[in-house]
Amino acid sequence: MWVSTKAQYGLRALIEIGRQGGDAVPLKDVSERQGLSQHYLEQIASNLRRAGFIRSIRGAHGGYRLARPADQINAYDVVTALEGSIAPVQCVEDDHTCESQNVCGTQDLWFRVDAALRDVLGGTTLADLIEQSDRQQHSRLVQIEGSYSGSAGS
Repeated sequence: MWVSTKAQYGLRALIEIGRQGGDAVPLKDVSERQGLSQHYLEQIASNLRRAGFIRSIRGAHGGYRLARPADQINAYDVVTALEGSIAPVQCVEDDHTCESQNVCGTQDLWFRVDAALRDVLGGTTLADLIEQSDRQQHSRLVQIEGSYSGSAGS
């Protein structure tokens, strides 16, 4: 399975927007903080808005904010809204029946892979991703501060 940059950047944008609480975040700020193309981000934001994950706020302090709480948005819904199906093979699509299922021998494997993907993505909320991202940033800051204090005595 290959997840496109659209889904990866969409989740990164949602994390950045979600970090701001209820404040509207201009896409320019998201683009700069995440190192993403603003033009591409505008296309992704349009899809995220249509899917009901974010809403746009107009005006001088406008931008985007989450349309619902971060703990009510899961990665599976975001990825499938931006990617479409994430089934590893066509035979496990919800509406697909396989003519080779009696002789294939691999269908059960693909169903298990599909279920694992759904479980991991569906069990991961935007709130989880924000918390994880904040922990990683804090860890990097601690490492940077440690290297400064360590070099002061040299």
